[in-house]
Amino acid sequence: MTITISGTTGISLANQFDSASSFGFKNRIINGQMQIAQRATSATITAGSTIALGYSTVDRFYVYCTGANVTAAQVAGASATKNRLQITGAASATAVGIGQRIEQLNSYDLAGSTATLSADLAISATLTTVTWTASYATTTADTFGTLASPTVTQIATGTFTVTSTVTNFSTNISIPAAATTGIQIVFTVGALTAGLTWTVGNVQLEKGSTATSFDYRPIGTELQLCQRYYEASSVYWIFSANVTSGSGYYVMGVFKVTKRAGATVTTVNVGNSNFPTTAPSINSGGTLLDGFEANLSANGTGSGYFQYTWTASAEL
Repeated sequence: MTITISGTTGISLANQFDSASSFGFKNRIINGQMQIAQRATSATITAGSTIALGYSTVDRFYVYCTGANVTAAQVAGASATKNRLQITGAASATAVGIGQRIEQLNSYDLAGSTATLSADLAISATLTTVTWTASYATTTADTFGTLASPTVTQIATGTFTVTSTVTNFSTNISIPAAATTGIQIVFTVGALTAGLTWTVGNVQLEKGSTATSFDYRPIGTELQLCQRYYEASSVYWIFSANVTSGSGYYVMGVFKVTKRAGATVTTVNVGNSNFPTTAPSINSGGTLLDGFEANLSANGTGSGYFQYTWTASAEL
């Protein structure tokens, strides 16, 4: 920063607030610090699984592998970094990928500009290369396809030479004018075999040609950003009343955060009386953005109750 004092114009500050990355909320990646893990803190990633099945550990990041199953886990970081995502390899694993899809509304303004991608990376032992690839949804906003049938256009790709010591890497990406439909960032490695680990953290995509310090957002804010795409009920969803066998009953579930699109709701039964153990049907007559209605039919008469947990997913 340059400070200039003039008797005519007063004090001026140069190079202080003159870039797109001078302020907070500059990171287009959500949960880049890997602190939110609503689904689980660890999971087995099935080789060849689709992206939809790959959302299993830290929020907003999907993980996939080929050749053999690997393990993904939210692990402790070091120093001022609380958490990272770590993949543990397996004997026949041939490739592993970690990615995030950024929806159109959070990336539209990047089109036609230069962006900077940065991340903390480390790999143990023999592997030394992490490949990064940036793409955009080819024709339809927020529609990226699957691993088997992607509907993306590659923007750019490159590599980082990585060691077993966690290091921050960065690269510039020229985003084309056509990239107004959502952006996907993927990191991949080769044969992450048994005994090897790959660590990723502090992932950031920001506007501009300079990698700046990581954008730490309040934890409550980061959770809400994640819940736009996935939300897990924090308490049992309970219905209790005197019921009549064969009669229908209706209950409502309310989302804490409005979803980006109609959510897919899944329920898990954790206890019931005079109600079936099967999951209730979800009324899909409207777009499930703010909540849902569940329909149940009693299979007994008397004091009835059910307890369910639910999840709502609107992942890209």
